[in-house]
Amino acid sequence: MSLAFTLRAYSFALLSGLVLSFSPLTAEAAVLIGNTEGNNIVELDEKTGDFLGEFISPFEGFESPDTLAYGPDRNLYISSGNTPETSAIYRFDSQTGKLIDKFASGNGLFRPYGLAFGPDGLLYVSSFRSDEILRYDGVTGKFVDVFAQRDGSAEGLNGPNGLLFGPDGKLYVTTQGSVADEAGELAFLFPSQVLKYDIETGQGKVFVPQPEPFPSSFGFVSFLGLSIGPEDGDLYVSDFANGIRRYDFATGEELSVLDTNYTETEPSSNFIGSLAFSPDNDLYTVGFDTETTIGSLLKFDTATGDRTFVANNSAVLERPIGLLFKALSDEPVSVPEPSLFAGLLMLGISGIGLKSRC
Repeated sequence: MSLAFTLRAYSFALLSGLVLSFSPLTAEAAVLIGNTEGNNIVELDEKTGDFLGEFISPFEGFESPDTLAYGPDRNLYISSGNTPETSAIYRFDSQTGKLIDKFASGNGLFRPYGLAFGPDGLLYVSSFRSDEILRYDGVTGKFVDVFAQRDGSAEGLNGPNGLLFGPDGKLYVTTQGSVADEAGELAFLFPSQVLKYDIETGQGKVFVPQPEPFPSSFGFVSFLGLSIGPEDGDLYVSDFANGIRRYDFATGEELSVLDTNYTETEPSSNFIGSLAFSPDNDLYTVGFDTETTIGSLLKFDTATGDRTFVANNSAVLERPIGLLFKALSDEPVSVPEPSLFAGLLMLGISGIGLKSRC
């Protein structure tokens, strides 16, 4: 790995850990949840599940919002759209929910799911119905290139979903195992996996092969969300067909599983969306039930595996998928002084490693 790339990666880690730390998340936090059928973003109290309000209301062109992520400019980015014409990444003010602009779109983007800002300063977006990962300039939103695409193999980019940059600077991608034709119609031909890409070379490989389905699931596996455990540094992956799995980041070995069947039906009628860790290091995910139409916010103690909290909010959760924590504070954002940032970069040159981020 080149020195320049190492410094870029380290700069990104610093930006992620410092520039992106709004006023610190405390126990007073809220959860932002994307409703793929409500075409809106709602805000719930993380402790009680109480509905706090609609953070982003529906508007023309904003369809089936999926992934929610903060950018290096501290704004909120959301993937949206079901057709090539409506597929886009929108940018919002992270404190008010006010629309800033349509940040990125076009160039083959078709049903964007995951998005992540890379250590190279680019925005990576998974284009689910074209089986590609596209890159856009992280500042201007201008299209850069196709980073990865389906190659026809079972180990390839088949139905790309969630994206996450790991502590090693590699890009981790969940795949559904589907293949899309030119019209975006899907055929489920391959396994659902977690892939790992080197963004310098563009080379990818299977990091986590498809496991056996959960006993109470729908009988298949469909990896979706990714997150890094703040205490153990492990990789947590949600399975849309039910369940959360924890993997060793060094080896890809499965370490534990969490049952997300909150209605306790056999087989489960629950589907699960993204996942995120709270300021208290508890693991949260969202789900919805196909039989009762109940949407839920689920909380887990990762040390014990216990499900400690279930908030049913059927009136406001409409096929929820995206999940992100929001600070309930009006305090100014703290940004490092340029001199401090330069000093930290010098520490990076001296050999301080990359830090995990969540």
